[in-house]
Amino acid sequence: MTGRRASARTAGAAASGRTPGRRPGGPDTRGEILRAARESFAGKGFSGTSIRAVAREAGVDAALVHHYFDSKDELFIESMALPIDPRQVAARVLTGPREELGHRIVTTFLGVWESPDGQQRMKAILRSVVSSDEVARLMREGITQMIIAPVAETLGVPDAKLRVSLVATQLIGIAMTRYLIELDPVASTPVAELVDRIAPVTQHYLTN
Repeated sequence: MTGRRASARTAGAAASGRTPGRRPGGPDTRGEILRAARESFAGKGFSGTSIRAVAREAGVDAALVHHYFDSKDELFIESMALPIDPRQVAARVLTGPREELGHRIVTTFLGVWESPDGQQRMKAILRSVVSSDEVARLMREGITQMIIAPVAETLGVPDAKLRVSLVATQLIGIAMTRYLIELDPVASTPVAELVDRIAPVTQHYLTN
C-alpha cells in the first residue's frame, strides 16, 4: 500500500511537471541561494555556514547548490560581492587635500556600513575573517593590494604601510563595536558625530 501511494505521488508530480522533494532550479534559484548564503555568513561566519544549511534556507537540495557553486569558498566569494569596489575606495579617499585624508577615509568606510545591503555583506565578511584563516588571507591580500598600498604610496614616508595599517585597526574596531557587538553609545551615535571624533585620530596616524 505504501509503495502504491508513493508511486501515485510520483506519477502526480510528473503529470503536473513537478518533481517530488525540494523545488528544482529556476530563474531565481541562484539568487535565492546567494541570498541565503549572505544571511548565513552574516549571522554565523564562514566556519558556521554549511552548504546543507544554505540549501535548506533557500529551499533547494544541496546538490543544486553544488551545481551552481563548486565549493563553500566559491559560494562565499560570490555572495560577498563587495558593496563597493576597493579601487574606487582608494581613489575616493586620495582625491582632496592631504590634511582631510583621515576625514575622507572614515566617511567612506562608515558610508559603506550604513547602507542596509552593505552592512549585511560587511558583517558576513568580518565574521568570516575572524572564523576562517583562508578568508582572512584573501581579505588581507586584497585590501593590501587595492587599498593599503595605493594610500601608503601617497604619504611618502618610510613607515607609510604601518601608518595605514594603524588606521585599519581603528576602522575595524569601530565596525566591531558599532555593527557587530552593537555597544552603546557607539552603536546609536549619529554617523556625522562619529566621523568628527574618529577622523582626527586617523589623520594623526597618517601625517603626524
